[in-house]
Amino acid sequence: MEHRPTSRQIPVVVLAGFLGSGKTTLLNHLLHRSGGSRIGAIVNDFGAIEIDAMAVAGALGDSTVSLGNGCLCCAVDASELDVYLERLANPGNGVDVVVIEASGLAEPQELVRMLLASEHPGIVYGGLVEVVDAAEFDDTRAKHPEIDRHLALADLVVVNKLDRAEQGGERVLGLVRSLTDPAAAVVPATYGRIDPEFLFDCRPGEERIGQLSFDDLHDHDDDHHDDHHDSGDRAHDGHLHTAYDSLSFASAPPLDPRRLMAFLDSRPEGLYRIKGYVDFGPYDPGNRYAVHAVGRFLRFYPEAWARGEERLTQLVLIGSGIDTTALRKELEACTNDAPHADEHGMWGVLRYVQGLAEGPDGGGYDRYEA
Repeated sequence: MEHRPTSRQIPVVVLAGFLGSGKTTLLNHLLHRSGGSRIGAIVNDFGAIEIDAMAVAGALGDSTVSLGNGCLCCAVDASELDVYLERLANPGNGVDVVVIEASGLAEPQELVRMLLASEHPGIVYGGLVEVVDAAEFDDTRAKHPEIDRHLALADLVVVNKLDRAEQGGERVLGLVRSLTDPAAAVVPATYGRIDPEFLFDCRPGEERIGQLSFDDLHDHDDDHHDDHHDSGDRAHDGHLHTAYDSLSFASAPPLDPRRLMAFLDSRPEGLYRIKGYVDFGPYDPGNRYAVHAVGRFLRFYPEAWARGEERLTQLVLIGSGIDTTALRKELEACTNDAPHADEHGMWGVLRYVQGLAEGPDGGGYDRYEA
């Protein structure tokens, strides 16, 4: 079974949350800590973001793209949004990911609809991130009961300002988890500091060419009190609430698509991010499949194997409190070196390939149709 490989598409992540939840702080954290990646930002609230910081980052040419005054404002429909995305997705800009910071009173479902309705071939929807203020969550929920619906839609929820919440925010974390989809990721944070790898792939710093990056300027600035360690597969984001674990998995034998989908459908709480490439062997000998999962959001992107390229499955899993030994064993159980393929074996994977999924069961699109 062969499928046409997709060209490179830029993921577009929607960053939502009510006024004061910390969206702008989180976006600026991503700009400061993007690795070598370039972030294009579309901002609904013109005055909400540190325009000077974005303009500096854009001028340095490494962490974001500055268009005019450094941001884009008030996209009102899919066609207008496509105009902005066209500018950001221009290959000459070298953008790796686009983040749309929604207005504090925006309806995230409508932004998701617009992205899914976009006809721009250079972008792909990358998931919905909802930010909540742990210290004000009860009051916010009383004033804006629609937050329950927003949380139910989210692929990843950042429970921010835990340092200001009573008893370390454990009650709020439990409440938020009860309101989200079981497969969604709920990430605790202070000052909007989450690992950018949860949302997009950070290019290594050595890939930077030329000018100093915004990251370099801030390494010893406002985050000087953060500790950054690497110990085996464990990475720490630097604040008190979160210690992240990662698992790197490589396999020469191909993976069985049915077994992999069973693994993905049962991924445990705390497993926030999965990325990498999958070799399905005889199920699609012409393509490898890039996989991108954030919380419950999941997409596969078929890409043609390069001539002479070594055929491997290579995955990275990132989470908090995950059992990496057990997860490795589960992934190893997904391997299958049988020479022949079941003709229906890829159906579960193809539901998550954009453009192939149709109808209410297509690739997870159904949850945005209601």
